Amino acid sequence: MKRLGILTSGGDAPGMNAAVRAAVRTATLHGVAMTGYIDGFSGYVADEVVELDDRAVGNIIQRGGTMIGTSRCPEFMDPAVRKASAAQMRERGVDGLVVVGGDGSFRGALALQDECGVPVAGITGTIDNDVYGTDETVGFDTAVNTALLAIDQIRDTSESTGMMFFVEVMGRTSGEIALHTAVAGGAAGVVVPEASAEIESLIGQLKGSFERGKRSHIIVVSEGDEAGGAFAVGEIVGKALGQPYRVVVLGHIQRGGRPTMRDRLIASEAGARAVEGLLAGRSGFMVGRQRGEAVEVPLRDVVAQQHPPPALHLLALAQQLSG
Repeated sequence: MKRLGILTSGGDAPGMNAAVRAAVRTATLHGVAMTGYIDGFSGYVADEVVELDDRAVGNIIQRGGTMIGTSRCPEFMDPAVRKASAAQMRERGVDGLVVVGGDGSFRGALALQDECGVPVAGITGTIDNDVYGTDETVGFDTAVNTALLAIDQIRDTSESTGMMFFVEVMGRTSGEIALHTAVAGGAAGVVVPEASAEIESLIGQLKGSFERGKRSHIIVVSEGDEAGGAFAVGEIVGKALGQPYRVVVLGHIQRGGRPTMRDRLIASEAGARAVEGLLAGRSGFMVGRQRGEAVEVPLRDVVAQQHPPPALHLLALAQQLSG
């Protein structure tokens, strides 16, 4: 291989830039050029590219987001579009593709390999931590720490006013961010999609807490919860307890910001490993992380399997420690 391509796809995640940097510099070390596709598969389809070398990726490891942009590309769902894009890629002299994203992005990468013979490697890039085959995704640690900072600040107002705060965190249908944030943030309660019959339990728990004279009550709610998110949960609990409350939706601030050391580390390992794998002749794999080490997981397994539910023992721990 003389030239590889790289793109970042789907929702942006802190650490994507670190992955791009590591991939580019590893390729350069092996005498291989790197082409970056602008705005994910949209740039792949439109053949909008940027040349990436060591200098182009300098001073980006500490930046959130992605320097080459990301988007969602409905056109890429068409097999004819994929075939034309792959031919366009070959005309440009690109021999393989690194895709940074979540399971949807990996489905696109796998389609390129199976239908068009494009060698592909995947790197996780999603704050939701909902990809099969990896213990953690690039961006998850930063998102949790961002939520923690917000909760630490909200707690001051909750303590001062005695008011309940329902803090909604991101995560789509996964409660990973909510559970980790609740335990690490000392929340009074947590509501996630994976656990049922939580609301009644939460009401009883909070009632006991008020009776013991506790003033500060932070409840973390996953955005994908079937109960309807923080506004719906807050209304139900507030009415049941007869207590004033406020809702704080953290939203997209969790997707940006300076990546933590952990996200920079796992992204850098994954970027290097993805390029090395392609150059060694392997294809159709995702670089994940299991038991503290970078591993290659078949993309076919990643897209076919559901990510295991979050460690619900954290739910019990959050309740036990809520005080």
